[in-house]
Amino acid sequence: MKSQKITESGAKTGGRRYEDACATAHALDLLGERWALLVIRELMFGPKRFSDLRADLPGISANVLTQRLEGLAAAGILVRRKLPPPHATHVYELTDWGYQTEPVFQALGRWAVHSPHHDPSLPFGSTSLFLSFRTMLDHARAQGLDARIGFRLGHETFVARLSNGQIAIARAAIEDVDLIFTGTAQMIAAIVYGGQPLADLEAAGAVSIEGNRALAERFVTLFPIPAKETGGG
Repeated sequence: MKSQKITESGAKTGGRRYEDACATAHALDLLGERWALLVIRELMFGPKRFSDLRADLPGISANVLTQRLEGLAAAGILVRRKLPPPHATHVYELTDWGYQTEPVFQALGRWAVHSPHHDPSLPFGSTSLFLSFRTMLDHARAQGLDARIGFRLGHETFVARLSNGQIAIARAAIEDVDLIFTGTAQMIAAIVYGGQPLADLEAAGAVSIEGNRALAERFVTLFPIPAKETGGG
């Protein structure tokens, strides 16, 4: 049997391959190299330059990032393209097929958040924050809300739209919104997931809000964290 065999391969995807016809095994052929999934994660809200990806993945080396980008491009998951003038720089962007991996992140996130070893105090970027919102939204709690909420996180701005118990989020200019959160992704996550009172972090200058305060107080309750697993062997 070859179901457990891993072989070195010259395949276009560039890494080791499982010699297994199972589609899950092939998914691991495509995405199983260290950092590959996190590179894809960082492109979920649009294209980024190489330097942006390095900044957003502080543990990755330039050499490994180059290898992962080349492998994911060869697999058809992302593309490298040059921006038109006056930018004249290259960016990396997911293909339509690449964007279809989002449910993978959502399923893994919903599963892993039960782990008693998950450490929410580790670095937490803007892409992770907004993917977590799309993953953890309690649709029943969000029913009846129709609002646009802006987020100003350093040089990045995002807009979330709540409607019909759903949330849509895009990297976009902040316009025509009911509320704006300003701060770091980690501080906003501390309110939403860590139980830190919004007023306390405002008083400390870590977060600020503009607009509908009642909406802000309700928004941060829309993403409940499930109980941790306590069993073990």
